[in-house]
Amino acid sequence: MTEAPALRPAAGRGPGLERCHGSRLSVEDGALVLCARGRTRRVPVGDGGVARAVFVDADVDGAVDAGRDEPGRPGAWGEVRLQDRDGAQVARVPLGDWLPEAPALPERAVQGEQLLERTGVAGLLKAAGVPLHLARDRNDPRAGPGKGGVSLGPGPAFPLWYWCVRGVAGTLWFSAFTVVVFSDTVPAWLVLLLALTALCGPVARLALRAWTRLRARRRRVTVLERVAPSPAAGTGAMARFLRDTELRVQDRDLVLRDLGGQEYWFARSGPHAVKRLVKVLDGAGLPVGAELRGPGEQVRAVFPWNLWFGGADGAGGWSRLCGASGLAVSERRLSGRRTWPKGPVLGTGLLPRTGRDARRMARFPGTAAGVSSTAVMAFGNLFSVIQGVRVADTAPGPAAVAVAAGALGLVLQAVPYAVHEVRGRLVLDRPAAERTTNEEARR
Repeated sequence: MTEAPALRPAAGRGPGLERCHGSRLSVEDGALVLCARGRTRRVPVGDGGVARAVFVDADVDGAVDAGRDEPGRPGAWGEVRLQDRDGAQVARVPLGDWLPEAPALPERAVQGEQLLERTGVAGLLKAAGVPLHLARDRNDPRAGPGKGGVSLGPGPAFPLWYWCVRGVAGTLWFSAFTVVVFSDTVPAWLVLLLALTALCGPVARLALRAWTRLRARRRRVTVLERVAPSPAAGTGAMARFLRDTELRVQDRDLVLRDLGGQEYWFARSGPHAVKRLVKVLDGAGLPVGAELRGPGEQVRAVFPWNLWFGGADGAGGWSRLCGASGLAVSERRLSGRRTWPKGPVLGTGLLPRTGRDARRMARFPGTAAGVSSTAVMAFGNLFSVIQGVRVADTAPGPAAVAVAAGALGLVLQAVPYAVHEVRGRLVLDRPAAERTTNEEARR
């Protein structure tokens, strides 16, 4: 009997790992069940619930421009719209949120039936008894208006409390900033409010770091085998790569972790599970890499041989991976001048070209605003110092607090960045001698 699938979310790191561990979309007792960040939502199937599904295999937000291949923008992978018997939309499933390797691929790199198979949505709807239709055009009558219904996504990468703190503090800070800029006289209490709300940003970010580490220590997974890369000489592997990159064979998942802490979770059971490991040989019979294949022989990830299994412990790592994963193992030989791998696929960019690239990949993840958010926080704290000095003569107490808060905010942003850069330059992002296990790489 084939096990009903439970969908795995797109890869994440930092606070986003919470989704990889806990967010699942499955079928239970005649309903689609979404578990995300400790909450459960049930969408009934059948009378009064989902009666049919329509896969809109298009850019549902109209956001994809020709030639753009930036991963991660919502809507570009298409969505499945779940409708009742009258055609009203009950829910929607954003497919890019349920494709584990989506962050590593160009948008629309996988489409149509292949995307439905990779995510597991096809198997999920089949297990639920929901007929699935395909609409290549957003104007297809079966697609409906695309409005209404709940989103059955894995939830945001950052916890709700973090957004609440940043949102409230940001609103208060901007209001105070507007008054201060356009007023000739500034009351001391307003300068104090400006400084304290500006400080909330750096404090919330440090609290998020601590929260992420605490949650990571509390997670419990059953790991059957860990396979660390064993690179051949001359590959340019760094200490950070040997320490953090690994393949984990868990009881229900096969997990690839890169040096940035991002984890790609692949199911080991269900119709969308990974099925096979294929050793790829060149024309002379020498191994060039391995492929992890899923349903329909689709290549889900590749492992360059010189990078993963070319060193002294490479043969042992390959044997442990094959044995612990329980996957079928085969070989294939490349013909002629055929290149490998063919097309974009997860696993080709795991080793950064430079130490600078490695440090950029390994930084604690930021919001969608990226560097802009950090720049705004730094400006806010610097502005607090300036305003504190401005009112020092009339209100020395609030002025001192404002200057101290502003300076503390700058320090809280600068110190983690400086530690990350210095440690990377001096220790982690330097060429390293081959180590056979992650534990040795941490010494």
